[in-house]
Amino acid sequence: MEISGIAIFPQYLCSKKYPYMKKNIALVTGGFSGEAVISYKSAATIAKHLDPDLFNVYTIDINPQGWFYEMTDGRKVEVDKDDFSLQLDSRKVNFDAVFIGMHGTPGEDGKLQGYFDTIGMPYTSCDAATSAITFNKRYTVAIARMAGVAVANSVHLFRHIPVNTKQISEELKLPLFVKPNNGGSSIGMSKVDRPEDLDAAITKAFREDSQVLIEEMVQGREFTVGVFKTRGEIIVLPITEVRANDDKSFFDFEAKYEGKSTETTPAEVDENIAELVREEARKIYRVFNCRGVVRIDFIYNEQSGKAFMLEINTIPGQSDASIVPQQVRAMGWDLREFYTKLVEEAFEKKEMPAYLKS
Repeated sequence: MEISGIAIFPQYLCSKKYPYMKKNIALVTGGFSGEAVISYKSAATIAKHLDPDLFNVYTIDINPQGWFYEMTDGRKVEVDKDDFSLQLDSRKVNFDAVFIGMHGTPGEDGKLQGYFDTIGMPYTSCDAATSAITFNKRYTVAIARMAGVAVANSVHLFRHIPVNTKQISEELKLPLFVKPNNGGSSIGMSKVDRPEDLDAAITKAFREDSQVLIEEMVQGREFTVGVFKTRGEIIVLPITEVRANDDKSFFDFEAKYEGKSTETTPAEVDENIAELVREEARKIYRVFNCRGVVRIDFIYNEQSGKAFMLEINTIPGQSDASIVPQQVRAMGWDLREFYTKLVEEAFEKKEMPAYLKS
């Protein structure tokens, strides 16, 4: 946009100089799964760092009891789902965009995204189709394989179909990873080194989901990297190498959130390996038509020289223990700048950013 020959950028239109341009942002958190506890931690970080000069932030807790905003006096106000608005006493609050800080269903599996698409509300994540596909680990690796991305051999189980562990042991080579097919944070995941332990691992995973994915373990170094798009450019954040601190040798819930892992950001890795991971991350972001920030996990296998994709997290953690904030800081940015870029990108789904239309 230009005024009298002077270029005006969106970020300058929402500032103390233009207070009437501030936008109302709904920070959505909570959820219906065991990952809700992580959602609240992520939302606390996001709320702390969303720029108050640019945005009025309202935290919306979506849980099995309803969709609520808690006022400063402790009153809970239910969201009007017809247009996703709030009635705060005599004042109605309409939102300009949604920052999704919810892990698990319904914020990471496409359900909320479909709702927001229906009412025409911009949001900071992948669209409904991409969210639904990537939430299903088996469908994710199937599409990645078709696109030429290296993935581990795997078997997909359904609760309503009898499981033949003997056949699985014949199809796949130990050790194996057994995990719920939908969901994240490695809840319900097990590493199986012996055939006799497979039944228990499958039972554990089925407690979390009606589908289970069993994958061959790929030997190598584990890397994870955040990827996002801003102004048409796909940006890969500094790579993190993850090492579990015990002999389980995998990045489970405890390793992720209870300090039982070592994370090195940026990773100490040869540049040729780092560039391979970055190129694969960009390719995956394009293949799955991602939006917002995602985190992609890889295992680099030295023998094959390939970076095997493990999974795509479309709502990566933003808590103090999370990896993406580490990577943002390693890039030399602060979270306020980063989150502003994510909100700006949400508006790009429309013809122009919403704050240029005010």
